[in-house]
Amino acid sequence: MRYETFPAARVGELVARGVQLVDVREPHEYAASRHPDAVSIPLGELPRRLHELHPHRPVAVICESGSRSAQAAELLVQRGFRRVFSVAGGLAAARRA
Repeated sequence: MRYETFPAARVGELVARGVQLVDVREPHEYAASRHPDAVSIPLGELPRRLHELHPHRPVAVICESGSRSAQAAELLVQRGFRRVFSVAGGLAAARRA
């Protein structure tokens, strides 16, 4: 199984569909700017905080540019999450859109 990429400009559609949105940036980045519907779980903490996510609901991961979210999405797939999205271009692309 593989994760899907999703355009940053349309991340609101995921949230409207009930997808869990996880910001995998560092706490200081999250504090400076964030998507209002995102929960903060930094990439380095994700493996030990998976219990905070509902395993049967879709999950979208977002970061600043899309690199860390791709890593996080791969981790979630490896850990058994079935419907995983990585937000392409991250928050930087969302701000440009």
